[in-house]
Parts: sequence; C-alpha cells; structure tokens
Amino acid sequence: MPRTAPHDPRARRPARAFTLVELLIVIAIIGTLVGLLLPAVQAAREAARRSSCQNNIRQLALALHSFEGARRHYPPSMLHTPGTTFQSNNGSWGILGRTLPFLEEAAAAVRVDLEKPWDQPPNSTTGVPLTRIPVVVCPSEPNDIPRLKNGLEYVRPLNYGFNFGTWFVYDPATGTGGDGSFHPNSRLKAGAFVDGLSKTLCAAEVKAFTPYVRNSADPGAAFPPSSPPGSAAHVAALAGGGPSDPKLGPTKNDCTGHTEWPDGRVHHSGFTTVLPPNTRVPLTMAGIVHDVDYNSRQEGSSATARTFAAITARSHHRGLVGTAMMDGSVRSIGDDVAAEVWRALGTRAGGETAEAP
Repeated sequence: MPRTAPHDPRARRPARAFTLVELLIVIAIIGTLVGLLLPAVQAAREAARRSSCQNNIRQLALALHSFEGARRHYPPSMLHTPGTTFQSNNGSWGILGRTLPFLEEAAAAVRVDLEKPWDQPPNSTTGVPLTRIPVVVCPSEPNDIPRLKNGLEYVRPLNYGFNFGTWFVYDPATGTGGDGSFHPNSRLKAGAFVDGLSKTLCAAEVKAFTPYVRNSADPGAAFPPSSPPGSAAHVAALAGGGPSDPKLGPTKNDCTGHTEWPDGRVHHSGFTTVLPPNTRVPLTMAGIVHDVDYNSRQEGSSATARTFAAITARSHHRGLVGTAMMDGSVRSIGDDVAAEVWRALGTRAGGETAEAP
C-alpha cells in the first residue's frame, strides 16, 4: 500500500492579504513620507534654479568687464542725440546688444546691425529680436515665451536689468544722465565709480511682462533728482495721477515691461533703486490691481522732457533678489534691505559707505 505524505495543515492555507485597515495605514505612511520629502525636493530644485540664476547674472557682469577691457569704457544704456526724438518706436540698441560678442553669443552678434534700430530691417527681418539669449532668462521665469504684437511673435523678454541709478535717468535737452552705472550716451570708465566697483550695483533680477506706466507729466517738481519718491504709495500716485500711456491690462501681452531684450530704455533693460527689491506698487485700473513700474518719459521719445523712473528689481526667488556688482561679484540681497542702503548701492559716486549685505 503506497505511503502518503503527512498532512500539513499549513500547506493549503490561502495567503493572508492586507486588511482594509492595514492598507489604509500603509497608504497613510506613504503619504506622510511623500509630504516630508516633497518640500525637500522642491527646495533642492529651487536652490539649483537660484544657483543657475546667479551664474547668469555673473556672466553678464563678466561680459561687461570684458567689454570695458576691450573698449576702455562701459557701454551706454542706449545712444540718443540730445535735442532730438527717435523716428521709430524703439530706436537705439541697449547694453545687451552691445555685449553679445562677450557673452559667447557670436551667432546672434553677427546678425546685429547696431547702426539700425533693432525693430527695423535688417535686424527685424533676420529675426534678431526673436532670438532667445539663454543667459538673460532666469530658470524660474514662468513666461519664457515671445511677446506678441498684432497677434504675431515680436520679441523675447529678459530677467536681468542694469543699474540706471536712483531716480533721475536722462535729460534729453542737455544729454545729462543719472547717477547709476549706465545711462544714455554714457562711456563711463572704471575711475568714474568713486564709491568703488564692489559697492556699486551692475545688474539685478527683474520680472518679464511687468505692468508699467509711461509718458506722464514731469514729476521733477515734486520729486527732483536728489529727492526720489519715498514710498510705493508715492510711485503709485505718480503712475495713476494723470494722462499717461499705461502698458498693463488683463492679458500677459498687455503688460510689456522687460519684454524687449534688445531695447535700451530703462523699463525694458534696466532698474532703479527708488524702492527696495520686490516692493509692491499696487495700482488699480479697470478693476484689476497691478504691481507696476513707472517711467515718466521714454528715453528718446521727447527732445525736452526728462526721464524719471521707479523700475523695481523683482525676483521669482522668494524673499530676495539676485544682483551683480560692478566688480563681477554676485550677491543675494533680501527684501528687508534698508532703503538708504539700496539707494547707496545704486550710485557710482554718491560718497556713501554702504556695502551690499
């Protein structure tokens, strides 16, 4: 009679599955771990983006050093013949167009004709305005896209502005420029920076598609060059206080500040130090609250009207703004920097002793 294997009561016992309670506990544990890890991952990604942003602004400062080494002066913010107005909408090239050869952007540089306005042939027909210059775009910029005009792609934005000084930018009647590192027609040498290259701002972050107001009454009587507006409320009052040309609205393409990388005017390629970094300037138009910049008169659009501007440095990195000094060093400056320190960093020969925090 054949033998049979001993009976094992466990042999046919079905595998034990998770109970509903146990499954819920596992899901809760996984959710908790994800909740703990996600902020760390996001923080690491933001740190990487901020590091990349810092590198961009450093490259801009170093390109200006190379420009100065080759030409024995820093580039002007734009060129304008005093007592005249531009015949085209935009006119002169800004700092970036002049420094492309020093930014390893040779392909773009060879297509640039600095003798012709950037928005006219041959520049417009060879696609120069729509050329994306990677070093001028912050990796955290959500609107890294061309700006439209009449429904067509027109020009690309930028995220770094150059230091046009405190408040006064340009007098087209006399050709006098402001107290910053760059102004129209400037050919400043290193020796002009009496405060020191390490104590004077070169560039800072700005936001693309910023709402702004331009071409209003001259504010110089209330706020002369030596006495800029003292608060965001003062700037908002100037922006909303009379006839002007507001560049803001419900859509992104209505808000055109810092959207023209080739352009030399302060609301596109610059900033001023009227207000500390990331200061909000709320202005309500058509029921929409905008955080605005202000340019009293586009440089080159008048033969006599002066340009005063409150163009605020703004960053997509919370609580600070990335900057480069004229010596090429980079600093992250907090929103809580004292207004007098920020303004001191904006002047090249103000006699202040402030240093970047």
